[in-house]
Amino acid sequence: MTLPVILLPVGVDDAALDACLAALETATPAGTPIWLADDAQGGPRVQAVIEPWLARTQLQAEYTRRPRAIGESAHLEEMLRACGDADVAVLAPDALPLPGWLQHLCDCLARDASIATATPWSNAGETVAWPRAGELNPLPPDAARLARACAAMPLLHPELPSAVTHAVLIRGSARRRAGGLDTQSCASWYAALVDLSLRMSGLGWRNVLCDNAFVGRHAEGRPADGDMEVLGNRWPTWTARLAGFLMDDPLHAHRLQLQQLYEQAALPARQPDLFGDGDEPAAEAAP
Repeated sequence: MTLPVILLPVGVDDAALDACLAALETATPAGTPIWLADDAQGGPRVQAVIEPWLARTQLQAEYTRRPRAIGESAHLEEMLRACGDADVAVLAPDALPLPGWLQHLCDCLARDASIATATPWSNAGETVAWPRAGELNPLPPDAARLARACAAMPLLHPELPSAVTHAVLIRGSARRRAGGLDTQSCASWYAALVDLSLRMSGLGWRNVLCDNAFVGRHAEGRPADGDMEVLGNRWPTWTARLAGFLMDDPLHAHRLQLQQLYEQAALPARQPDLFGDGDEPAAEAAP
């Protein structure tokens, strides 16, 4: 399967971007297309991170920088439109993807044509936060162990109130049918993604959790000033639905299962005996 293009809006935090690019390099197959797009945000220190990475990366990377900023949601809509009807993965600029993240997201969309967005677990994922919902959990100390635990999760693809901004794979045909991002009303990617998710849901698609993928993040996404009022006026039940989801935590059992698998993944594996089952004592040498 050909992997989709990754869209990575460039922020102002050079350290977070450096960590994100390093994680992408180890967690994403070589040759995967990625577009770093700068809405006139990154300064000289950000440029000093990007330029050497472009020279050495195994990914198929492109970098663009606007001469003037147009705003977060408008910039992302410009990127999405440039990708046409293709499925696209959008990462936060401080995201830390674990191995297998993109393939698992692609497999999630492929399993069910009704899925419009697939969102992975995250330590800072609001409704999909792990190990505690709705909290800014610490970054996992052992990424490889957590990736193994995620890979063993049952694939239930539970429905979410909306996709979440740490990482999301968006089905291009669903995005086109829903009309793309409303950049006139929503200034932030946070609010624009919620609004897009709800419009796609209204057209019959689903926004789901990708059970076996995980993308860490340093902080949660935030709406811009006035964005929550826009969402509240357009979607009167949205705030109550989100609050109810966080309080009722319908993913509790699923989250607990991931915790158990994470704990089990720490146990040392039994070294196989190349010449037997290893349970019998060694025979004494003949005199």
